[in-house]
Amino acid sequence: MAAKSTGKRKQAQAYGEGSTLPAGRQIRELRRARGLTLTDLAGAIGRSVGHLSELERGVSPITLDTLDKIARTLDVSISWFFSATAAEESPESDFVVRRGNRREINLSQAGVREELLSPHLTGGLEMVMTTFAPGAGTGEEGRERKGEEGGFVVSGQLELKIDGQTLLLEAGDSFQMTATGRHWCRNPGAVNTVIVWSFSSANF
Repeated sequence: MAAKSTGKRKQAQAYGEGSTLPAGRQIRELRRARGLTLTDLAGAIGRSVGHLSELERGVSPITLDTLDKIARTLDVSISWFFSATAAEESPESDFVVRRGNRREINLSQAGVREELLSPHLTGGLEMVMTTFAPGAGTGEEGRERKGEEGGFVVSGQLELKIDGQTLLLEAGDSFQMTATGRHWCRNPGAVNTVIVWSFSSANF
């Protein structure tokens, strides 16, 4: 099984892990590299073939929860979809991420922008900055946690639903959640909401 997974990773790397392509095109290319049909992947994530086709073509927005299911099925971390920058390696690159060199996940149609604040994806901690456009959020299914995580509201408002509670957070508020469970996020305001997240064990 390990050999098979290694082979899959090599296939993914063959066309550029962390490419600058929109998430939908990355899904299509990675699916093909895995030798899966639209029907195969759609069945595995509980979506229709038509809906998955629209996601791949960029016709329909991709929520983080759906992207997470796709990533697991294709045997990669959701972090795989962060685009790589063209910045040259430097002595500080193991420790510092300059503002203009952040890696992103292209989910613009869903009103969500994800930027990686951590310098690499191999450690036990990841920091991500999320920008939710007005009305945007994690979608009806929310997001399943795979490790402890917390966040700080940099600007705007965040509606956070967790453990039967609906909480309204303002700029300057922070929160932390246990390692298991599901939560929902939404921007209920009229301006962008910016959150800085911290994920333990690189589980984003």
